[in-house]
Amino acid sequence: MPDRTPLTVVGDALLDRDVTGSADRLAPDAPVPVIAECAEHLRPGGAALAACLAARDGREVTLITGAGDDEAGRALRELLPPRVRLVALPLDGPLPEKTRVLASGRPVVRLDRGGGRTREATAEARAALRSARAVLVSDYGRGAAETLRDLLAERPPLVWDPHPRGGPPVPGTRLVTPAEKEAHGFAPPEGRPDGGLRAAAHDAAALVRRWRTAAVAVTLGPRGALLSYGEHPLLFPASAAHAGDACGAGDRFAATAAGLLADGALVGEAVEGAVGAAGAFVAAGGAGALPRADAAPAAPPPDGPGPDDPYAVAARVRGAHGTVVAAGGCFDLLHAGHVGLLQAARRLGDCLVVCVNSDASVRRRKGAGRPVSPLADRARVLRALACVDAVAVFDEDTPERLLGDLRPDVWVKGGDYAGADLPEAGLLDEWGGQAVLLPYLDGRSSTTLLTRAAQETP
Repeated sequence: MPDRTPLTVVGDALLDRDVTGSADRLAPDAPVPVIAECAEHLRPGGAALAACLAARDGREVTLITGAGDDEAGRALRELLPPRVRLVALPLDGPLPEKTRVLASGRPVVRLDRGGGRTREATAEARAALRSARAVLVSDYGRGAAETLRDLLAERPPLVWDPHPRGGPPVPGTRLVTPAEKEAHGFAPPEGRPDGGLRAAAHDAAALVRRWRTAAVAVTLGPRGALLSYGEHPLLFPASAAHAGDACGAGDRFAATAAGLLADGALVGEAVEGAVGAAGAFVAAGGAGALPRADAAPAAPPPDGPGPDDPYAVAARVRGAHGTVVAAGGCFDLLHAGHVGLLQAARRLGDCLVVCVNSDASVRRRKGAGRPVSPLADRARVLRALACVDAVAVFDEDTPERLLGDLRPDVWVKGGDYAGADLPEAGLLDEWGGQAVLLPYLDGRSSTTLLTRAAQETP
C-alpha cells in the first residue's frame, strides 16, 4: 500500500454506546418493548469516529478534540487505535455520550447525556494544527472548531463536515459535506424548488456562494451525493441501496473524501470515492460493526476505496444465518443469458457474490482478443445489477482458491457446463456447500454476439 498523507481531524468527539438485545413482548405496565439479553458495545463517535475511520484506511491521524478525565473521556481514550494521536482540548463539563437501544438490530430509543463543550484552544493544539499537512473539520457543534477558527481561516481545511449547532465553514474550504436535511436548513429558502434533487441542487449552489467555499457535496443517503461548484451540479449515485445501519455513514464519507483529497485526488474523484466507501460501510453494518481498536487497519486498494467487499457481504449474511450464493464466469459482453442466470442465482439465497475472471484469466481461456470488455468495465456492469451484492475477482483458470476463502453455501454455473465436470463441486463438499447448474437462455453467448457483430461489419 503506498504511503498515505497524514490527516489532522479537528472537531467534537463523542462516546457512542449501543445496547442491543431481542424484543418479543411488550411490558405489562406500558406499551413499550421489553429488550432482553442485552449486550453493550462502546465505540468512538463524532470526530473520533471520523479519525478512527481515517486510521483504518492506513494513515496516521491526529485528533484535536475536547476530552476530559471523566469516565466517558477515559473510555474514549482507550478506544482510540494506535494510529490516532489525541491532542485533548479542555472541556467545560463531561464528554457527550450517545446511547442507542436496539431491538433485533433496529433502534428503539436514543439517550443523550453529557453536555461538555470545548472551553479553549491549547498551545499544543495550535502547534499541531499549524504543522498539519491535511485537515478535516468534523463539527458536531461542541466548540472545538470555534476555538481554532482563526488558524483554520489562515489555512482552510480540505473538508468541513458541518452541524446545525456549529458555526459555518471558513471561507476557502475546499469541500463542505452537509447531509440533505442539513443543507436544507443552512441554505436560504428564497427560490428553492419543491423537494427532490432540484431542491438539493439549489441548496448546494446557494451554500457555495454563502460560505465562499470551493465546493459543496450534499449527501443523499442511498441516492449518493450531489456535488456543486456553484452552478450545474454533478450527481454521484450510489452503486446500490443498502438496508444496513447508516449510523456513521456521514463520518465515513467525510473521512474518505478528506483522505483522497490529501493524497492528490480531484474533488469529483474524492466525492465519487466517498460515495462508494459510505455505501460499503453501511452494507457492512455501519459504525456498530467496526472492529476493536487494536485490530489491524484495513488495506484499501491503491486507487481508493472500492465497492462492497465480497467477504464483508458474505460474513454479514452468514452472521444472520442466511444463505450465501456465488456465481462465476467471464461475463464478457454481458447479455440476457447472463442476467437471467444471475437473477435466478440470487433467488437461491440472501446475497449473490459474482466471481469474475481477470483479464489474464479470460485471455487464457478465450484466446487473443478477449476480453472485449476490460475487467473494470465488466465489474462495474455486474455491480449495477440489482441482483448482485458484490463482485470478487480471481486470476487463476478456475475460482477454487477464491471459493475456498469465500466458502459460499451455493455455487452456481451456467447450463452450458451440463455434462462436464465441475472441479468446484468437490471443494464445496468440504464445508457442506452445493454446486448447481442453472440453464442459460438458448442462443445467448458472448462468443455468438461477437461472431454476429464481425459478420455484420462491412
